[in-house]
Order: sequence, then C-alpha cells, then structure tokens
Amino acid sequence: MKLTLYEVAKVVGAKNKVSDFDDYPLGNIEFDSRKIEKGGLFLPLKGARDGHEFIETAFDNGAVATFSEREIKGHPYILVDDALAALQELAAYYLKKMRVDVIAVTGSNGKTTTKDMIAAILETEYKTYKTQGNYNNEIGLPYTALHMPDDTEKIVLEMGQDHMGDIHLLSSLAKPHIAVVTLIGEAHLEFFGSREKIAEGKLQITDGMDSDGILIAPADKIIDAYLPDNQKVIRFGDGAEIYLDNLVEHKDSLTFTTNVIDQPITLPVPGKYNATNAMVAAYVGKLLAVADDDIVEALANLNLTRNRTEWKKAANGAEILSDVYNANPTAMRLILETFSAISANEGGKKIAVLADMKELGQDSVQLHTNMITSLSPDALDTVIFYGEDIAELAQLASQMFPLGHVYYFKKTAEEDQLEDLIKHVKTILGSKDQILLKGSNSMQLSKVVEALETD
Repeated sequence: MKLTLYEVAKVVGAKNKVSDFDDYPLGNIEFDSRKIEKGGLFLPLKGARDGHEFIETAFDNGAVATFSEREIKGHPYILVDDALAALQELAAYYLKKMRVDVIAVTGSNGKTTTKDMIAAILETEYKTYKTQGNYNNEIGLPYTALHMPDDTEKIVLEMGQDHMGDIHLLSSLAKPHIAVVTLIGEAHLEFFGSREKIAEGKLQITDGMDSDGILIAPADKIIDAYLPDNQKVIRFGDGAEIYLDNLVEHKDSLTFTTNVIDQPITLPVPGKYNATNAMVAAYVGKLLAVADDDIVEALANLNLTRNRTEWKKAANGAEILSDVYNANPTAMRLILETFSAISANEGGKKIAVLADMKELGQDSVQLHTNMITSLSPDALDTVIFYGEDIAELAQLASQMFPLGHVYYFKKTAEEDQLEDLIKHVKTILGSKDQILLKGSNSMQLSKVVEALETD
C-alpha cells in the first residue's frame, strides 16, 4: 500500500493533530489484529466485538498506526467519526491515485465465476488483481482495493447485494470503467420483494461510472427500465449483440462458439450457464485488447474460486456434483438442467439432493414448489428433499416419480434430520451413481459431501 500516515490522515479528514507523530510509510491495512504485520495500519471495526478493544494487540503485532473513533494515548492514530466510512473513503482515493482500471461484476448468479474468468483473461496481458474469496461487500471491496499490488493495472471487483443501495455505495467508491451484470434472479428476494427491485439494485453498478463507461448486461426485459442513458450498453443472450452458438455439454467441461471471437472455446467446468459467463468474460477481454488466442487459452486453463459447482469423488467411487455454496430458484433450475442433461453411467443411477433456498421472503414455499418443472423422472432416478419450505415440493414430486424414488427429511426449529439424510444417502448411493447436491449454505449440505468423500 503506497500511502503514508499524513497522506491517509488528510484523505479521511483526521480530527486530531496527526503532525504530532512521525510520517510513517504504511504497510497493509487490517481489521483483524492477528493479521497485522510490521508497519501495518489497524482498522478497529465494530462487529460482534468492538475492534477498539484490540488496538493494543495490533501494536504488539507490529502496527505503526491505527484508526480510532476515540482519543487514545501512547500510539500514532488517526481520529475519525466512523472507521468503516474512513476505509471506504481511503479505498476510493487509492484506486484513483493508482490509476488502475476497474472492472466491476455483480449478478444474482455467476458473479464470482465471471470475476475469476475476467481476471484469468486479463492476466495474460496486464498486471491484474481481483476480489479474493467473497470479499464483495462494504468492507471487503475497499479492503481488496487497498490490498492490490503496487503494480496493478486492472482490478476486477465483485459487488454483492443484500439490500437496496449496497451496489450504489460500491460503484460510487470503485468508479468502474466496465461493469458486468451476469443475471437477475431471486437471490435475497426476502429483502427486495420482487425481481424488479433486485434488477434496480443490481443496475446501480453504473452509478459510479463516467459517461465513457461500458455496461454489459443480459437481454432480460426486466432490466430495461433501469438501463443508463449516458453510458454504452451491450446486451448478451438470445437475439442480443453477443450470443452463444454450438454449445456442447460434457460431464465436466463445455465447448461452444460465440460471435465475440473467431475460435471455439473449451471450459473445464460443467453447466451451460458457465458458457455465458465465459462469453461475457471474453468480451471484456476483447474490449481491453486481449488477443483471441490468449482468451481461449486462459479459459481452457481456468482455476475457479472453490466452493462453487465442482465434481468430486465419493469414497465408494460415485460421482458427486457439489453445488452447496448458495441457492436460489434460478441457480437451482440451472444446475438441475445441467445435471439432467448429463448421461448416466452404465449401470448407475442419477440422484438429486435438494435443500431449502433461503432469503426468498413470503413466497418462499411457492418458489420452491415451482421447481417441480425442473424435475423429470426421465432424467433423475431419485430425488431427496431436505428442509422446511421445500416440503410441499417433495409432496408434489412424490406424485410424479415412481413409489420409493422420492424422500423427504425435515429441518425445522424442532427437528433436524440431517444425520438421517446422510445415512440414507450412503445406503442408496452405488459406486456407479451420480449425485447432485444443491441448497443454501446454511443447510449444511457440505457435511453430506464430506461424509460421502471420507466414509
């Protein structure tokens, strides 16, 4: 981080006389006192614990200065009214100071994968940094910006949204030159009330863009009312400006062509939705003058952030398609479509384990029940349901599938049958079978995956 104590104090409008201290060059900023390294700047945030309690620990671990919302003695500090606001203001200044090009990515599904794809492509030509893990909120994004290497030329920032205004804040801070919206789904519907409101929130990604900015967004009519009129807009999808052709799905890879480049693209990941993500990433690469050969090679050797859709191996040899990081109706439909299209192994069954999708609001039960159109006895041998809001879907599926091919396990405040679910899956899963697991992270289907891998 190429900043000094006096420079930071000036940027955030320090309320104390920082000139009483020496003007130290500062290392990385950290809000976890255990991660502070020699020369670091500590940021005491208020969460489950007040970070001010750990200021002494931070200095013991090597900090040379700290932000603080109250006066302290014995250490160099920068007095501010709000430490988080100071972090955000500092990050906005730093992005501008370093003259780095910002590419921002949001969407109800696919934003992390698309971020990874864009970064992989840009890395072939530029010094590129990206959001690490899921650091995509009002703390994580400015933290990412302040941790980018000094020689960074392009930074790919993921922007998450839990409530209206979240994306506006992040866009205003980052001021992206290129913005990508991957998809408008039902994620966090509980907080927004409708897909229209979700679309409105996601399209705030353009709020911090200049007039020469470029928005890349899906050809979904739900966003039409929220498109900017002062920036270039590129749409993707069927009948749009950029589109896919000749898509072929394999168990653990995809091949397709697109009008973005003249070469076919191969991806080492399943799911045709990932072809769309890759097409968008390729378009970003083209906008930034990356050669077609480099785009194709980067996508062919993709290394995605873990905990997303991936094939694993059960201890007994069965194939596990794990997608247990998060879930909403759009994401569940897409992965069921992919899993259903894959040919079963000879002599093997295809089993789906589906758990509750969280944060869907008052229509949650109905949104779960609507998933029945994505379940086919012709494509799936057995479906196992787990949760509370998913119970009616389980009942409906039991009327469509043969007797003994649908199972339901509860997860309520009074009863959690996860261990029973794990035992049942182990009982019916054969060595030649393929099994899909999909549900929200809080449903802990990762424990099922772990049990299948290790026992």
